[in-house]
Amino acid sequence: MIEKPLSDFLRPQALNDLVGQDHLLSENSILGKCVVNKNLPSLILWGPPGSGKTTLARLLVATIKAELIQISAVLSGMKDIRSAIEKARVIKEKLGKVVVFVDEVHRFNKAQQDAFLPHIESGLFVFIGATTENPGFEINSALRSRTHVLILKTLNNEALNILLKRGFKALNVPFEIFTVNAINFLINNADGDGRRLLNILESICNNIKIEKNTRVTLDNLKNIFPQIQRSFDKKGDQFYDQISAFHKSIRGSDPDAALYWMSRMLDGGMDPRYLARRIIRIASEDIGLADPRALSICLDAASAYDRLGSPEGELALAEAVIFIAVAAKSNATYKAFNASKKFVKEHLSDPVPVHLRNASTVFEKKLEYGKEYDYSHDNLDGISRNQSYFPHSLSSLNPVFYEPVDRGLEVKIALKLSEIKLKRNGN
Repeated sequence: MIEKPLSDFLRPQALNDLVGQDHLLSENSILGKCVVNKNLPSLILWGPPGSGKTTLARLLVATIKAELIQISAVLSGMKDIRSAIEKARVIKEKLGKVVVFVDEVHRFNKAQQDAFLPHIESGLFVFIGATTENPGFEINSALRSRTHVLILKTLNNEALNILLKRGFKALNVPFEIFTVNAINFLINNADGDGRRLLNILESICNNIKIEKNTRVTLDNLKNIFPQIQRSFDKKGDQFYDQISAFHKSIRGSDPDAALYWMSRMLDGGMDPRYLARRIIRIASEDIGLADPRALSICLDAASAYDRLGSPEGELALAEAVIFIAVAAKSNATYKAFNASKKFVKEHLSDPVPVHLRNASTVFEKKLEYGKEYDYSHDNLDGISRNQSYFPHSLSSLNPVFYEPVDRGLEVKIALKLSEIKLKRNGN
């Protein structure tokens, strides 16, 4: 009978037992050389949940025969940091080697992270931080510059299979009683998370009576776990990485990949309304006037979802995703808007030319507001000649922000703009 969680019971006791992170422990790697030299630099261990960050930190500390001080950024504050530093001083005088390990280090604010800096520099202790979040965003540059960032990988199927067999052995459950489909179900729903795999296995074995002729099938597992969601952190890196992949699949005109990432995110619990907002943005940023229908279709899909909800409304979003994936692409509107904003910031707030001002009062008429304005509708072709719509100081610059691409409707827009400019200049 195991008296603690299976994942903790099976925590590796030696570096050779750690699975899925061979790239970090090879002879020529930083850690490989550190193990040989018994000398460990300060580290940031970045990886998904269940990849072995905490285990790796503990094993490294044991390998170099150092004393470990462990704190959690979730539960600790500045008082706990000071206490750890004082404890490190006492241990340093007696044993010589001290490692301060901070789990979920990204939860510490800037001041809390900075508190470690002088002691890392002085050599009081080796610092190891574990994080599931991108260090480039969540770890201060000062702390990053004093540490090596090591990336742990999501556990692959081979590594998960090894863990699963260890779990069966620890629980004294024959591996053979699970069908191939049942094993695959366990592996797939672990989604690269070793801790999650062992927790699922433990729950299943606690819910199924194992007897001599027991056979555990896929249907048995689905009855216990009718739905297990994929890994998807709604505020973390997985969120932004998958959104990025989704957006770029649409931009790259691959409807199948776009639907794949859409389904992955919905399966992981993304709010479909967020997805609806994203595709509206994509319609403007990556399609624009190459196919103006894209924006309308995405807006209609968002409205359809609001009316139908899940899961019916998700089909409307999928329809919009397919349309914008196959639509002609143009970022001309996106570039034009950004260029105009930059231009405005770089120039003075020039007054509106008198001919473009509206003479709504007698006083303004006396000032001849709008006197030289040419009303475009008075021309047969609807185009005014020799008239500028920029401030006088900018007219000579003749700034151009919108440059249509040679795709979709923008081909015709480009021809139309050329015609308008020729006529406006009196040609």
